[in-house]
Parts: sequence; C-alpha cells; structure tokens
Amino acid sequence: MSQLIPPHGGKGLTCCLLEGAALEAEKKKAQGLKKLSLSPREKGDLIMIGIGGFSPLTGFMTKADWKGVLDNFLLTDGTFWPVPVTLSASKDEAAAIAIGSEIALFDPERNEIMGTMTVTEKYEMSLADKKYECEKTFMGEGTKTAEDFWKIAENDHPGVQMVMGQKEINLAGPVKVLSEAEYPTKYAGIYMRPAESRRIFDEKGWKEIAALQLRNPMHRSHEYLCKIAVEVCDGVFIHSLVGNLKPGDIPADVRVKCIESLVKHYFVPENVVQGGYPLDMRYAGPREALLHATFRQNYGCSRMIIGRDHAGVGDFYGMFEAQTIFDKIPCPTEPGKALLCSPLKIDWTFYCYKCDGMASLRTCPHGKADRVLLSGTALRKGLSEGTPIADHFGREEVLDILREYYAGLTEKVEIKMHTAASGT
Repeated sequence: MSQLIPPHGGKGLTCCLLEGAALEAEKKKAQGLKKLSLSPREKGDLIMIGIGGFSPLTGFMTKADWKGVLDNFLLTDGTFWPVPVTLSASKDEAAAIAIGSEIALFDPERNEIMGTMTVTEKYEMSLADKKYECEKTFMGEGTKTAEDFWKIAENDHPGVQMVMGQKEINLAGPVKVLSEAEYPTKYAGIYMRPAESRRIFDEKGWKEIAALQLRNPMHRSHEYLCKIAVEVCDGVFIHSLVGNLKPGDIPADVRVKCIESLVKHYFVPENVVQGGYPLDMRYAGPREALLHATFRQNYGCSRMIIGRDHAGVGDFYGMFEAQTIFDKIPCPTEPGKALLCSPLKIDWTFYCYKCDGMASLRTCPHGKADRVLLSGTALRKGLSEGTPIADHFGREEVLDILREYYAGLTEKVEIKMHTAASGT
C-alpha cells in the first residue's frame, strides 16, 4: 500500500496518453483531421496533461475555468489551480472548426501530430483579456501598479510576451495525447511520468518527499537546500525543467550533467532521485511556485522547496513572494480539491566565510562582506563573460562542466542582473 500523497484533484492520475491499439487507431484517425499548430508552451502543457502531470486536467480550459483560475485560483468544479492552461487559434482557424468537431494538435518543429482534441468551446481573447491574464498571472510585488508593470513587462517579461503573442481565439475541450515528443529519448533516464516517480518512491519506502525545482545549474545554494530537505524528509526529488527557457539560460542536457556530478560527489545517492519534466518556464514567480507544487503532488512529492525569488525574472516579484502566496490561496474543503503539497520555506542562503560554511539569513549573524551571495543569474553572467567565479560559489566539478559549455558557444546572450541576484 502506497504511503505517498494522493494526486491532486481527488481522481487519481488522469492520464490522457494513449497506448497500444487505441494509440494506433487514434493516429490513423488524426491524419484526416484539421491540424492546429501548437506553440512550444502548449506542446509542453499537452504532454503534461497526457502523462498525468496536470491531474485532474484532461484538456484545455474553458472561459469559465480560465476566469476562475485568474480570479480565485479555482476551476469551476471548485478544484484549486493556479495558472491558465489554454490553447489558442487564429480567427480564421477557429472559424473553420465547428463546436463538437475533432482536430489534430500538430507540432510544426517536429512535423508530428501530438494529439487530438474535441472542441467544446471557442472564446475570444481580446487585447484586454490578454492584459488581464498577464496582470493576474505575472504582476507581483516588484511592480506596485498596472501602469508600472506595463512600462517594462512587454519588453522584459518572457511570460507576458508568450501570452501577448497568443492567437485571438482560445479553444477548449478534452484531449487524447499521442506522443511525448523527443523527451523520452533525448532525456532517457531523466524524463519521467508521475507514475514512474511514484513507483520509484514506493520502492524506496518513502512517504515524505521534497521536490527541488531547477532551471539553472546547481550551485552551492541549491545543494544546501537539497541537504536541508534530506534531513527532514525521506528523500529529495531533484526535478529539472527540460522544456524551453528564455535566451541565455543553460540548456537541460548541461544542467543534467551538473546534477549528476553533484549527486555523485556530494550526496548519499540513495536519498536523491533525479527527474525531468517537459514544460516551458512561464516565469510567473508566485503563481508558478504554486503550479510547481501542484504538479509535484502528482509526481508523489509532499513538499516543495521554495527559496528566494522562485521562478522569478527581473525585479517583477518580491524576494519571498513565492513563499507567502501559499498562505493566501483558497483551501477547498471537498476531498482532493485542495493543494496538499506544502512549501518547505527556506530563507536566502549563501556561503559565509566567518561561519565557514553554508548559512541563511536566519542562521548567520555576519554582514554582507562576509558572504558569497549565490544566484543562478550571477553564475550565468560570470560564466558568459568569462569573469572569475567567487570562491565557494559552486563545486569545481560543476564549474568545469559549465566552463566547457560556455567555451563552445559562438553567440552569447547578455545576462541582465536583477536586484536580488546582485544582493542589493
């Protein structure tokens, strides 16, 4: 009998990925359907719906669900959900699709049909609707007013750019997923479905598992966060994003090598599981922290490590806003509908020369001059520009992997330092 936390939504893992004869039959039928091209974000969302990562979702959201999530963090059936999961089409594409009809969901990059969808609703996304979604999803304490937000958001926030770049009409309806794209082969041994991670945790006899979200290579702060989690839980799930990132971020295969090196040399391997998931970053800060906890619950994790500026970008969010939002969300009383994966809140961590080790603002009494302030942004900026990396910032085994990666780049993206990353 599993001791793991149940999947979110109270319905078990709602997996829409077809297999065997059903898969072959749906693939054949899909060839004769109208094709709708997916954006990279929509592709990742579709795969997560397929493998049960977005349980209890079984398709793309209706207008009522979209609005309920933005206004109240709730789907129309009362289930907690933190961010919209939508599919867009142009006006011409939508006009050619009848309500009740089926369409094929197509990945233009791979020239592959990823799934099929029965269209149950079409709703317009006006400029005002898109702006409303952006303000609700991406506007944090770092920008006090909507006017301040829009002065910088369209140029500096990749999540805002994604939403504003969506087509004019959203389509809603249940899906059947036919493919996991390149992920099972490209990231073999790392990419996994929730059913797989749950099986691994059960085999280990674990009950309390903490997830570490990673989009940057692991530096000493990440290592410290994981070791705190190992001390208070049965194990830690180092769960890396293997979907798309913003320009200048480090690709997944390089980050995976860094994690493998760290686990090999600095962890008890039996207490760590490494995995990967197929989403694109939304850079939604607090809302994305909630999304990370929601789908980690589906992967079997009872705790979500939330440190400083989780899933942030620039100065859009307060440093610990991704922690405090967990105290403000609704808690539905109907069984299964509340978020059960709780945050493991950890203060700003750093290496302190006087403490002679890793510490946090809660444990270290010394000043800024004694601390090596650690951030993924600062690490990427130093490596990109070839400047020396501060002592105790990262493990040499990891830095060697990263230096080799940066040495092979022919084009480099300017890395902007935001306030928290610079320690000011």
